[in-house]
Amino acid sequence: MLHLRLVCPPFLVGQLCDLLDAEPGVTNIVVLPGAARQPPGDLVMCDVVREAGSEVLARLRELGLSVDGSIAVHTVDTTLSEAADRAAERVPGYGADAVVWEEIEARTSEESTLSWTYLAFMTIATLIAGVGVLVDQPILIVGAMVVGPEFGPLAGLSVAVVRRQWPALWASARALLVGFAVAMTATLVLAAVGRLVGAVQPRMLDREAALTAFISRPDGFSLLIAMLAGAAGILSLTSAKSGALIGVLISVTTVPAAGNAAVALALGHLGVAGGALLQLLVNLTGIVAAAVTVLSVQRWAQDRGRRTAPTPAR
Repeated sequence: MLHLRLVCPPFLVGQLCDLLDAEPGVTNIVVLPGAARQPPGDLVMCDVVREAGSEVLARLRELGLSVDGSIAVHTVDTTLSEAADRAAERVPGYGADAVVWEEIEARTSEESTLSWTYLAFMTIATLIAGVGVLVDQPILIVGAMVVGPEFGPLAGLSVAVVRRQWPALWASARALLVGFAVAMTATLVLAAVGRLVGAVQPRMLDREAALTAFISRPDGFSLLIAMLAGAAGILSLTSAKSGALIGVLISVTTVPAAGNAAVALALGHLGVAGGALLQLLVNLTGIVAAAVTVLSVQRWAQDRGRRTAPTPAR
């Protein structure tokens, strides 16, 4: 269930109320005349089942409410209301399967912002991965996977492709390219300094049976895992089940591969660096390909459900 808080100018209130009344998935409509001060207008609140969320938000934007007023969306975890239950019955589908595109776009846009915080997390994660490769500790690799923020821009890129929002696509791609470039450069420089002072030795990457050697040895399973992780990750975002996202983060080796490549370059292991860079490319490609596929199927299913659903009785 979604809760909408709408600030509406007086000249649009009548149209807004008519729109909400006509939507079978909308319930618990409350109108407070003159309650809003900035921007000025009436405050309208209502609850919307997730299955109807994207369609209702699209119609509100068509009404011009996002320009002349304001639209705020909140997720409601628990609703004890027979009216809400009846609204859910009137709309086909299940809330867990519904994609609220505006919600997903807002989340991925925020996570794709090229901020100092994003760069700091990316650099820290890559440094942890580099140390994990040097000391051959898988637990550090897992830690780097969890700390790395790269799935946000990957999800944003996938959503932008499906929605054909090219500015958002460029923003996500820039966050990925700059983020990895900065993080790998910092890791390479620190590894080179460590080599100069004797703290890091080239022989540390000579282990043939190392526990972390898989990072620089991509194979068919690398692509399979990346695609499965991309599918699971985007499903966790679209269904608002963020708990599954942790499992996604610790199943792909994007950041570890970047850290491995940077360390290997600093120590002169060009073959290992090439393998790690290939692993990075395989993971990025697999995640985006799977995410775009899942989002496309969800969009098709959602559109088909709207076209074939009978008009509910009011």
